[in-house]
Amino acid sequence: MADNLTAVAHFLFEAGTLKQSRRTGWWMAGVRDPESVAEHSWRTSLIASVIAKLEGADPARAALLAVWHDSQESRTGDVNHLGKKYADAVDPRNVTADQVAGMPEALAEAIRAVIAEYEDKDTPEAVCARDADKLECLLQGIEYRAQGYANAQRWIDNSRTRLVTKSGIALADALLASEPLDWLRSALGENDHMS
Repeated sequence: MADNLTAVAHFLFEAGTLKQSRRTGWWMAGVRDPESVAEHSWRTSLIASVIAKLEGADPARAALLAVWHDSQESRTGDVNHLGKKYADAVDPRNVTADQVAGMPEALAEAIRAVIAEYEDKDTPEAVCARDADKLECLLQGIEYRAQGYANAQRWIDNSRTRLVTKSGIALADALLASEPLDWLRSALGENDHMS
């Protein structure tokens, strides 16, 4: 067993590189230091659990799918929408198979199954996780727009049109009707905008 865990240890170090890997599409919007893939994946998994609960799906399963959805980017990098026009499509299943090679087979199979479920889009949890990915981009866009990055509007609009779940659409509308610091004003009991 200890020998098999070496591959797991290597993967955990590899996954840590996603904390430094930036979401490259935001550079096109002028964001100098965009969020990392790991930051995006964390909030995506949180959103996936919320959407799944609202949709009557399994929130834990949806969060699991979402937290793994960009794990391949430790090897491929974050290829933005424009870059995909010029790069050959990479099947996340193939990257994952390489990443889990040498791991205990039960673990490797479980990880491959998570990626396949997300990519196949056949389960309610996968649909919720995929919506969470779009909703997180919309939410991040709203935050960047509030910081003065007007070009983020394109990402907000594009993300909104790609949502499919009833709950994802309703959450997008609630986010679009809010400002990023409204939660703080509410928590402080303030009615007026903070100065």
